[in-house]
Amino acid sequence: MTTGADVKIDAKQVKELREKSGAPMGDCLKALQEAKGEMEAAFVVLRKRGMATAAKKASRTTNEGAVGTYIHAGGKIGVLLELDCESDFVARTDDFQELLRDVAMHIAASEPRFIGRDEVTPADIEREKEIYRAQAVATGKPPAVIEKILEGKLGKFYEEFCLLDQPFIKDQTQTIAQIVAAKVAKLGENITVRRFARFKVGAADWTVAQTKAAEAVQG
Repeated sequence: MTTGADVKIDAKQVKELREKSGAPMGDCLKALQEAKGEMEAAFVVLRKRGMATAAKKASRTTNEGAVGTYIHAGGKIGVLLELDCESDFVARTDDFQELLRDVAMHIAASEPRFIGRDEVTPADIEREKEIYRAQAVATGKPPAVIEKILEGKLGKFYEEFCLLDQPFIKDQTQTIAQIVAAKVAKLGENITVRRFARFKVGAADWTVAQTKAAEAVQG
């Protein structure tokens, strides 16, 4: 029986995965062995481990960071974003600055209303549920089925309007939470999206979103 460790992995594969993921060479080799040489499967392994690393660091305080901007569509759309980390050293790295630009660009293109699910207010959730429930009831389905429909619809709502749940515009296979987690794994520090503002010329209003932690500091 062939195991992952028995699969021959060459240095070129390890280097390619290293460049794609930013993970250490040793971890890339182990992921490729686990995935039996399949590049995309190995990348998924590293992404899962990145999420685990991010979860371990999530409780660590982020009092440093940087503010970035992104201007799109000939100056018609602008985003101001604060991305936080644990040290000024990491905030000045190319990897952190790349993440700052990518997330700001994504916000310009994808119009999120909230940073994460925790920032969605109970009133917003109830309003959406009422709409979905009315739509589901109109189909004549039984109550148990309607509740499952509501769960699915609410999940879609989070994916559409919560920044961290949105598929990244440059790689739809990853969410914003996952690309942040990948940088956490690479840089070794907790990284959080603290707040952002999105402006569009001619729009009746603008979007301003911040985490509950940011709100607590202001309060």
